[in-house]
Amino acid sequence: MNKTEYKNVYVFVEQRDGVIQSVALELLGKASELAAALNERVVALFPGYNISKQAQTLVEYGADEVVCMDAPELKDYLTEQYSQAMYQAIMKFKPSIILFGATTIGRDLAPRLSARLATGLTADCTKLEISEEKEFLMTRPAFGGNLMATIACSDHRPQMSTVRPGVMQKFQRDASRKGEIKSFAPSFDPSRFKVRILETVKEDKGKIDITEAKILVSGGRGVGCKEGFAKLQKLADQLGAQVSSSRAMVDAGVMDHDLQVGQTGKTVRPDLYFAMGISGAIQHLAGMEESDYIVAVNKDKYAPIFNIADLGIVGDLNKIVPLLTERLSKE
Repeated sequence: MNKTEYKNVYVFVEQRDGVIQSVALELLGKASELAAALNERVVALFPGYNISKQAQTLVEYGADEVVCMDAPELKDYLTEQYSQAMYQAIMKFKPSIILFGATTIGRDLAPRLSARLATGLTADCTKLEISEEKEFLMTRPAFGGNLMATIACSDHRPQMSTVRPGVMQKFQRDASRKGEIKSFAPSFDPSRFKVRILETVKEDKGKIDITEAKILVSGGRGVGCKEGFAKLQKLADQLGAQVSSSRAMVDAGVMDHDLQVGQTGKTVRPDLYFAMGISGAIQHLAGMEESDYIVAVNKDKYAPIFNIADLGIVGDLNKIVPLLTERLSKE
């Protein structure tokens, strides 16, 4: 392999029903930083159907070039169709780095491509950087989140990683940015299409995505039960916030998994994060430590959560939360 043939930082742009997913815009922001350090360009790989008109949006969020793969076969995500299209684009354009969102789609597509390309894949990265030697370094939790491992893919190209939604920050949209938009038409092999979609059923839970919330009131083992979370909900209502949870309460069947913050849940970055009865295990911190302001309430004054909290209150949340809710209701 001649590694000098491979250049530029590419981002797989995930869309669902023609709507560009926020994680793709976040990755374009990080790709811009990486490309600047390498003196290279940011290229968006954009598969879908009737999506070309949205390509300019990707330029405005940081792409120097957008490769639109507009085909009926790519209307809905199916592993084989997307794998064929992306594989052909990668073989043609030879990216040095490709970033994927660690979503259900990204986690299915990225390993399939890495196997076909005979290259490595670092999953669930929390940090991406370029070293002084211009080497791409990918950092992710390892050994159950008890340490952070920094991985380099020195011998193979492209270098691939997945990143959870909410970990990276998208750039401010710049409508004045200019970029190159081109088309790429994959050549599909329908004989390998073994799966088709018969019906799509969508569930509306009436809740906002916690990764989009500006304020989160999160409860842990110290909350104890659904009645305890009812108190947190009252506080959240006063704040215009969303209730979330640590893994302990999800495992206990008290809260839904889509409300879980942490290494095995979602990564959030709200303006204000309330950690109620959460001890602060490293697996939970990995999902919320980038919050702008953290308020922690815990009976244990030695709880690790206080090491990262901006404001810590040692006390019984069952007494503190109702008092806080009552005080806010008078504002």
